[in-house]
Amino acid sequence: MKGTKSVVGALVVAMGVAAGPVAAAGPAAAGWNVGGGEQDEAMHLTPDLDNGMDVYEVCAACHLPEGWGTKEGTFPQLAGQHKEVLIKQLADIRALNRDNPTMYPFALPESIGDAQALADVVAYIEKIPMNPENGVGPGTDLALGEQLYKDNCVKCHGDNGEGIKEKYYPRIQGQHYNYMLRQFEWIRDGKRRNANPDMVKQIKGFTDKDMVAVIDYVSRQKPPKEDLAPSADWMNPDFD
Repeated sequence: MKGTKSVVGALVVAMGVAAGPVAAAGPAAAGWNVGGGEQDEAMHLTPDLDNGMDVYEVCAACHLPEGWGTKEGTFPQLAGQHKEVLIKQLADIRALNRDNPTMYPFALPESIGDAQALADVVAYIEKIPMNPENGVGPGTDLALGEQLYKDNCVKCHGDNGEGIKEKYYPRIQGQHYNYMLRQFEWIRDGKRRNANPDMVKQIKGFTDKDMVAVIDYVSRQKPPKEDLAPSADWMNPDFD
């Protein structure tokens, strides 16, 4: 495997930090996307893809070498996500503006490096081919889901879930149903502190039935063929 980072060493460091008071909520975010600090710094650095691959070794322990996460929703698909979105979310987790005690120790500078490492690893992740067979919902109320999506989601997430990278709106096409369902519920119920307040307002009236229907519909939005791996059996050759 290419790279000089020690995965074992990084994981040991991360697990040591995890023993601390990570689960406690950090300081409230000053705003949804005020920028500044590490987020802006990483956004303007020239990425080194070779180092990004090395850094990603730490991430691969949960998100898999292919960056596809898991269909049951514990870990999201990262592959193909806009680098702007990934930088913001990583910076928010590191600054305790997004509560993620599982990921927090693995995202720390002690585990993956400084702002340059953030720029490097997200540039690498963005280029990984996406899973052609992501986890989808039950398929029982897709007409309702489609209408809800058109009425509430298109402006920010696009006609086919492609997102808007310049505005930090994530690409949700190809994402796992179970992961999106959990995040949607947390955002609707005010449990995700770094959520876009416009989205919180937009979906606050969604019932559980509405939520299942729209996320089921979204889970079936497919990325362009050129962004997908050739098959669900594809293995990342960088980690042979």
